[in-house]
Amino acid sequence: MPLIGLYGTGGCARGIMPLLRAEIAGSAYELVFIDDDPETAPTVNGHRVMRWEEFAVGDPGQRSICIGIASPVTRARLAEKADKVGIDLHGARAANAILMDDVKIGEGACLSPFVTITSNILIGRGFHANLYSYVEHDCIIGDFVTFAPGAKCNGNVHIGDGVYIGSGAILRQGTPDKPLVIGAGATIGMGAVVVRDVAPHTTVVGNPARILGRR
Repeated sequence: MPLIGLYGTGGCARGIMPLLRAEIAGSAYELVFIDDDPETAPTVNGHRVMRWEEFAVGDPGQRSICIGIASPVTRARLAEKADKVGIDLHGARAANAILMDDVKIGEGACLSPFVTITSNILIGRGFHANLYSYVEHDCIIGDFVTFAPGAKCNGNVHIGDGVYIGSGAILRQGTPDKPLVIGAGATIGMGAVVVRDVAPHTTVVGNPARILGRR
């Protein structure tokens, strides 16, 4: 039987599973969780749990994974593992998520209920947009970026790979000739108001956002 595996059994994954279930209703696919922790229960919310080694056996064309983990670093690592054996990324999209004009999103995006992505936007692989988050016009977003619930990205913002935007954070609007830039691997703290560029691998918090640390 062809399988779609949702990697993870934490809160993020359990919030994505109903979206997948609605999307594939009536198809031949079985939905399963993937979790490598041997102490995880054999079923979660009515779906069986498989280890990666068990899931990956068989025809890669009959397997795909959706990664239900909030950490950008972990999502990138798991996607690389799937790429090596030819298993594609599968996305999930709530029925009431809104995408407007000229929106391009890479494979494996998970768009939760009440997400809005407006117009002329380019987003890479493995994007996560949680409840009530939005991306405004003319933004460029890299691979494996996470928007926590209520994250707000205004127009003309460029976000590098592996960035985490905390719950309720606000990224001010840039301009076409000077977009606001969030460097790769940066972390924007919960509720932060970002009014200037953020360097790569930097954590910022507060209003206005200030540097908390670098890695």
